[in-house]
Amino acid sequence: MNIVDARGLLCPEPVVLTQRAIKDGVPSLTVLVDAVAARENVTRFAVSRGYDVSVGEENGEYKLELSKK
Repeated sequence: MNIVDARGLLCPEPVVLTQRAIKDGVPSLTVLVDAVAARENVTRFAVSRGYDVSVGEENGEYKLELSKK
């Protein structure tokens, strides 16, 4: 399972880490963030690269499940 833990990082770092993780076309990826802006930016980036994104929220932290369409 591929996991990117970008909690505590400011944009654009969560997007950059996600980009590095999916550059080889991984079929699925979990991204952990703790800011609304990071959640939105990673989601937008992943969708632009052909991934479906499911978002869960718990205690102010977000778990983004990316899966290749």
